Order: sequence, then C-alpha cells, then structure tokens
Amino acid sequence: MADKQRAKKQPRPRSGFLTKVVILVLLAAIGWQLYGLRGQLKTAQEEKDRYAAEVAAQQQENDALAADIAEGPTEEKIEEIARDELGYVKPGEYIFEPGN
Repeated sequence: MADKQRAKKQPRPRSGFLTKVVILVLLAAIGWQLYGLRGQLKTAQEEKDRYAAEVAAQQQENDALAADIAEGPTEEKIEEIARDELGYVKPGEYIFEPGN
C-alpha cells in the first residue's frame, strides 16, 4: 500500500523554460498571422464593395440602353443624339456655352 501512495504522490515532470518560450513564440506567430489576415480581409471587402458599385452602375446603364432599344427610334431621341453627341443645331439657332 505504501507503494501506491508513493506512486500517487510523485510529482509530475515540469515543462522546461524552453518549452514555455517555444509555445509563447508560436502563439505570437499565430497572432501576427491573424492580424495580417484581418488586414487582407478588410482590403478584399473594400474591393468587393467597389466592384459591386461598378456592377450596379453598369446594370443601370444597360437597363437604360435596353429601354432605348425597346422604345425604338423616336424623333425626340434622334434629335437628342444629334444635339448632344453630334453637336447639330436647328437652322437659325445659336448655342451659347458657359465659360467660352
């Protein structure tokens, strides 16, 4: 019975100082990696938001062009294109642009 009590009372071997230092270094390295990943995640989220805004703007432009195509060529649309994109004016009409 005395042997059983001694077996129970024997102290466990303690982990050495070097083991504690290695674990601490590993934890610090993992923390550093997580911090770096956090920055990459933030950058990726900002990029995703920017692309989502670009997609929404392009979709809006596509919808407007699809509506123009569905409507077909009207006199008003032809006149608008001639004035805005080609710079045409009606006979006897003068265009004054600010700043010129």
